[in-house]
Amino acid sequence: MSPSLEERLQGWTGPSSTTEQEKQDRTERMIKAAIDEHEPFSKCSLRIYTKGSYPNNTNVRADSDVDVAVQCTGCTYWDEHVEGVHPLSRRYEGIWTPTKLRTELVKALNAKFPGQIDDSGTTAIRVNSSTARVDADVVPAFDYWYYFSASSYRTGSKTFKKDLSSLVNYPDQHLEKGRAKNSRTNGNFKKAVRIFKNVENAMFNDNYHPELASYFIECLVFNCPDEIFKRTTWTDVVKGVMVHTWNDLQGDSEPEDEPKRWLEVNECKYLFASRQKWTRADGRDFAKAAWNYLGFAK
Repeated sequence: MSPSLEERLQGWTGPSSTTEQEKQDRTERMIKAAIDEHEPFSKCSLRIYTKGSYPNNTNVRADSDVDVAVQCTGCTYWDEHVEGVHPLSRRYEGIWTPTKLRTELVKALNAKFPGQIDDSGTTAIRVNSSTARVDADVVPAFDYWYYFSASSYRTGSKTFKKDLSSLVNYPDQHLEKGRAKNSRTNGNFKKAVRIFKNVENAMFNDNYHPELASYFIECLVFNCPDEIFKRTTWTDVVKGVMVHTWNDLQGDSEPEDEPKRWLEVNECKYLFASRQKWTRADGRDFAKAAWNYLGFAK
């Protein structure tokens, strides 16, 4: 007898298996050990931390890889909201440029994982899995501060690609905001994220819908009102998320009323902006496809 939809959704609320979590933990420890053992890094101040679904506890069984940031804290990049608000400071004159950090990181990982490193990507360095580890993406980064005034600023990380173009992330705020929403929704927010990540994986595996980034799925769910996650069944929660996403993302132009614009989980960046990899239409299409895939009435 096949399970009901409610039973299927309930089964999708859980995180990675204990075995997968042990592999994830081992992968993180070994990457940190590789960096600790690399002599040039003894002269570099680094913050090493996991980011993404693994530390946020929104990972699912089919997506068990680990994202590790290796962030140089001895050099700070910055931007300012209004020109001139950044306080005067001396220019960094150390050796740790984006190219130098990446080069030494590749050396450290190759020494620890010979034959298992793939540096062909534009941003992350891939550590391929083994029977005891999961895949890992290691990202070199730098401290980043965004100044609203001389005394008010937001801290994040700045990552440089091989071509030295860059992107800014806010991993600490991601953790904080995700945990706060999860607390407000009695732990149901992260369970709902896992459900929708599993739905996305199932649709992709069945050639029903193109693959979407798991972070984008998490952001879509995050932008739904807390009340939706307090409904009594997972079927009703899932319906609520899809209906809100479909209705609120009508049109391809961002609302003029800024509070109505959707945000990333970190609440520091707009989810739909010119530099993002996804659009409002992507969010609508996912909600519609998931609605039909799960067998709800058209």
